[in-house]
Amino acid sequence: MFPWGLMKMEVWSNLGSILATLIFIRSVVREYLPRELCDLFSKSLRRLLGMVSSYISVVIEENDGMKVSEVYEAVQTYLSARSSSAAERLKLKKPKNSKDFTFSLDNNQKISDKFEDIKVRWAFHSIELNQKTRSPWNSASDEKRYYELKFHKKHKHKIFGEYLPHVITEGKNLELRSRHRKIYTNEYRYWSPVMFDHPATFGTLALEPEQKQEILEDLQRFQRGEKYYRQVGRAWKRGYLLYGPPGTGKSSMIAAMANFLDYDIYDLELTQVQNNTELRKLLIATTNKSIIVIEDIDCSLDLSDRKKKKKKKAQKEGEEKDKASEPSKTDETEPKEESKVTLSGVLNFTDGLWSCCGSERLFVFTTNHIDRLDPALLRSGRMDKHILLSFCKFGAFKTLARNYLSIEDHELFPQIKDLIEAAEMTPADVTEHLMKMNRDAAGALQNLIEALRDAKERRATAVPEENACATVEGEA
Repeated sequence: MFPWGLMKMEVWSNLGSILATLIFIRSVVREYLPRELCDLFSKSLRRLLGMVSSYISVVIEENDGMKVSEVYEAVQTYLSARSSSAAERLKLKKPKNSKDFTFSLDNNQKISDKFEDIKVRWAFHSIELNQKTRSPWNSASDEKRYYELKFHKKHKHKIFGEYLPHVITEGKNLELRSRHRKIYTNEYRYWSPVMFDHPATFGTLALEPEQKQEILEDLQRFQRGEKYYRQVGRAWKRGYLLYGPPGTGKSSMIAAMANFLDYDIYDLELTQVQNNTELRKLLIATTNKSIIVIEDIDCSLDLSDRKKKKKKKAQKEGEEKDKASEPSKTDETEPKEESKVTLSGVLNFTDGLWSCCGSERLFVFTTNHIDRLDPALLRSGRMDKHILLSFCKFGAFKTLARNYLSIEDHELFPQIKDLIEAAEMTPADVTEHLMKMNRDAAGALQNLIEALRDAKERRATAVPEENACATVEGEA
């Protein structure tokens, strides 16, 4: 008995010495060697331990090429529901406009999970990246984040075949139940989100009932059309062009579409995009079930009609010749680097090969001047449906009266009906007059009638002047 006991003590003593030596070597490596060699040493040590270990580790990284991994997001949501009661150190967040807190594991924290009497262990790790190791697709992130799942080798088939699919399914279900819509804006190469809580719905939009119903039916057909789009060989996407004068509700329409479909919004600022390559990367980084918006596209970049542009170019060349003899003035300020996004890049963005890298997405462009846009941008397949949002008509006014005055009918409505179309007043202007006296419905309506009469008179005076100017120009 004694020799065997002595031998056991000797084994434990040797094992302790080996562990102490490894810990000492690791501390020396971390202290004196560069980060790259430290990482190499750590990987080699893990590989050595893995050869004699009875456990398997699975790493799930945050980035999957040019976008966030769906598996990573599902795991994060799944563990978030369990980490509040199991982890020792947590990160707590409260998204804007949300009533609930969200929890996630802090760096190097571990929690256990159980699946059909099988125990597994999860850990979260975050490694700071330097300039060389940073991902070119996600330059905004200076960290490499990943989850590590550890389990016994004998449960490998059960974990891969049942547990991991269960985690992903449960994570996605939790995400749907607690989902908050987001609106993203681009900062050069990446998207930055905030919670989206816009109150606009199709019930509150100032539109004629027939037009509103047509748009709703079109959106419903698109949302149910996955099988149809695949059958006809087209990417599951659709383009909308909202055009009309300022103040006619184009932004509210986009918010109502997002609320109706339960989609996120990606508000793309083209002037912040340096070139077509960056534009493509931003497109790939968007998620399914989303609306990609470019507002006031005629002002964002030079996307005007190329035929008209040639005429202007000839005129400009003549003016430059006249100014050639004038002394040039030096500009002391450094010129800001302009966006090099081209019309071709935008066309490929909406309808090229890369536009099908995702599904169930809407592209919505808005403009106040449809005549300034190149016809190539307006054709079907890019902008499939053109929606004119024009001046307020009587049907749209009744919606505004219900929203702001809480009335369905009034004795002054017939006067407004006779005046409103000839006055050519936008819904935004009508709203402003209603809000001035929203506690006095009769007073607000009378105030609106006077404003409509003034607008009608101004309109009647302006038309002959415009015709006279046009005649003079024609004679000249």
